[in-house]
Amino acid sequence: MRLCSRRAFSGGSEIVGEIWAFSENVELLHELLSGAEELSKKLGASSAAVLVGDGVREVAEELGRYGADKVYVVDDPAFSAFSPEAYAEAIAQLAKQFEPSAILVGATKRGKELAPRLAARLDAGCATDCVRLEIDEGGRLVVTRWALGGNIAAEEVFLKKPWVATIPLRVFEKRVFEEKKCEVVESKVSVEKPKAVVVESKKKEAGAPLELARVIVSAGAGVKNREDLKMLEELAQLLDGQVGCSRPLSADYGWFPEWIGLSGKKVKPDAYIACGISGQIQHIAGMRDSKVVIAINSDPNAPIFKVCDYGVVGDLYQVVPALIELLKKRKK
Repeated sequence: MRLCSRRAFSGGSEIVGEIWAFSENVELLHELLSGAEELSKKLGASSAAVLVGDGVREVAEELGRYGADKVYVVDDPAFSAFSPEAYAEAIAQLAKQFEPSAILVGATKRGKELAPRLAARLDAGCATDCVRLEIDEGGRLVVTRWALGGNIAAEEVFLKKPWVATIPLRVFEKRVFEEKKCEVVESKVSVEKPKAVVVESKKKEAGAPLELARVIVSAGAGVKNREDLKMLEELAQLLDGQVGCSRPLSADYGWFPEWIGLSGKKVKPDAYIACGISGQIQHIAGMRDSKVVIAINSDPNAPIFKVCDYGVVGDLYQVVPALIELLKKRKK
């Protein structure tokens, strides 16, 4: 079922501006540039990256290898700490000067703070967590995003530029252009001192982002004890993957810092192995784009079996150890 929601903004739909990409997450910025490059080809425009921060000039030229025709750089000690108001104002000043058609913002925690502020400053529409972007016959951006708990794919059309949209990891495949070079435009902006300032920051100890994992072994409420996660970790290690979880194990038990689902991480691995996960729609919304879904559950009526590619009705405490032994034999 698809709901088409059309937001009516005044103004024409002539496409002349660049497609911009911004994210503080380097991996996501590279992916967004691939998306910007794809859209720019369809529009007969060009793609550009936006860098804001302190000491960012040194990485500008390498972004040509990831699809950028141009890079706008605001390199100033005033932007050493992230402030959504200051960053939004800086990018808005650039946008008013250079008039891009679209600004793709990485759907990180910081990106989600920045995008609506940026759209408000530009009197523009803002679509969040877009999983698909297209250009219609009228040259307008059409985005698809999940709505109503992931039950509906909402299709939204921008009628006025600039278009502001936030994009999660893995929506676009990162591409590398060995010979491509880009133009670097160094810009100056003037922003007010943020009302809130960072007085101290501590680096969070974390592994590789779950969104980048090619294989995810995910734990659900069927896992009885925290110690039992070791067998899932062993399975993930054998598959060169990572361990994830459904919401209860993180929000209720505190076993994980984050979870996969509508209100958590959105993942798109090559293989997703759901262990003891019932498969409620809130969880499915976070992993529905996985290429292959394998479900292990003792309940033959669990909703997860309606969305999986391969299902095993059985006790995960018997199935997972059997898989581990099989993989160990194959690796010998």
